[in-house]
Amino acid sequence: MKSLLTPLVVASAASAHTIFSSIEVDGTNYGVGNGVRVPSYNGPIEDVTSDSIACNGPPNPTSPSDLVIDVQAGDTVTAVWRYMLSTTGSAPNDIMDSSHKGPTAAYLKKVDDAATASGAGDGWFKIQQDGLDSSGVWGTERIINGQGRHDITIPDCIEPGHYLLRAEMLALHAAGSYPGAQFYQECAQINVIGGSGNKSPSTVSLPGAYKGSDPGISINIYWPPVTSYTPPGPEVFRC
Repeated sequence: MKSLLTPLVVASAASAHTIFSSIEVDGTNYGVGNGVRVPSYNGPIEDVTSDSIACNGPPNPTSPSDLVIDVQAGDTVTAVWRYMLSTTGSAPNDIMDSSHKGPTAAYLKKVDDAATASGAGDGWFKIQQDGLDSSGVWGTERIINGQGRHDITIPDCIEPGHYLLRAEMLALHAAGSYPGAQFYQECAQINVIGGSGNKSPSTVSLPGAYKGSDPGISINIYWPPVTSYTPPGPEVFRC
């Protein structure tokens, strides 16, 4: 079985990347690269010890944006994923190859200025994740088949202010040994309005929250077939 899967994985790996290219807030899509730090190349980060695991970066340098987007605490925003920055369609192949199975996640980091904060380092807390469900469908598949829409609810109990919003797709089709798991992540720049500040989330560092030896990162999802899965990183913060 492995010998049949391996060439398919290799063939798709070079042509099936993805980018969190735009953000939708309160029904408005702000356009590609507006308030989202997008790279010109859609490749993954595989080194979990690299600063680029936070908001992407070398070897995929990102472009800065001056825009910081207001978001009401408690509202749901949508990270929009596309195969390339120029891709305008929303069919599955316009999002990411279907072979790229794995979990999705979203993190926040409170910063003084979302337009200039680097992202790397401590302060991150996870607010969403979607792994493998009981029917065998992965989080990435739900986004691939859902027009590239990654819905993320902003907690209503956090402090108001500037945050980096990090959306992540993790593809595990080549993750049998490390490095091999493919992290796709970009950061949006948001200003959370109306948060109560009743809760102070515990935070992790990126890099630091992931290790190459984590069972959710070094894993063969094909054989024996995976029936349960725990995404890497911290637990999801809940109000």
